[in-house]
Amino acid sequence: MTETFRIQMNQESAQLGITLSDVQMEQFYSYYEMLVEKNKVMNLTAITEENEVVTKHFSDSLSLFGLLKEMQVGGDAWYKTCNVIDVGTGAGFPGIPLKIVFPELKVTLLDSLNKRVKWLEEVCTELHLEGVCCVHGRAEDIGRQAGHREVYDLCVSRAVANLASLSEYCMPFVKVGGYFIPYKSGEIDEELNQAKKAIGLLGGKLKSVEKFVLPGTDAARSLVMIEKVKPVSKKFPRKAGLPTKEPLK
Repeated sequence: MTETFRIQMNQESAQLGITLSDVQMEQFYSYYEMLVEKNKVMNLTAITEENEVVTKHFSDSLSLFGLLKEMQVGGDAWYKTCNVIDVGTGAGFPGIPLKIVFPELKVTLLDSLNKRVKWLEEVCTELHLEGVCCVHGRAEDIGRQAGHREVYDLCVSRAVANLASLSEYCMPFVKVGGYFIPYKSGEIDEELNQAKKAIGLLGGKLKSVEKFVLPGTDAARSLVMIEKVKPVSKKFPRKAGLPTKEPLK
């Protein structure tokens, strides 16, 4: 592990209120090495420079830490019982960083590309992450399955999609009383206004929006906290492709 990696991880984690153990630091560095190596043969990320991976992938994923503490799902030890799904996880963000910091979380990583899912399984094995389920499939299909529909305390996603579409993909996974928290970049206000009707149709209620800037950058980020207040209609999600082609209005 490089000293620059250790220093940057410690500094940026501390800004988020996180103290990393030596084991967690090693896990993050191994994850970084596996990401860069696999990226040579598989398109996982355009971000590969060490300092950028730390900020734009690891710190960005962990920016949820403060909100998770506020949620207190299941009391002070919420993370021991919290069941999380990361929809469209790609290279494992934010699911794997959250699992490293909260090893007792139960995490499901969902992605539509099977070779990515196979690699994520390798990562979890290499990092000794237990209680992680890697699932291959489209959100529209998996969200209708009994083992996944309305069973999760928390759904997170850094997937690139407008909020109305993303809500249709993700809200069916969340149990009533649980939360959907998408990670959004740039200005969010107009997108949020356009998505409010969709959020309501899908059983959700907007709780808050936390805006921040990634450490050492001018990159604007937003965490949108949506509470699931009622069951979602059986007609959602619509068939594959429709949520993106025709977002709910």
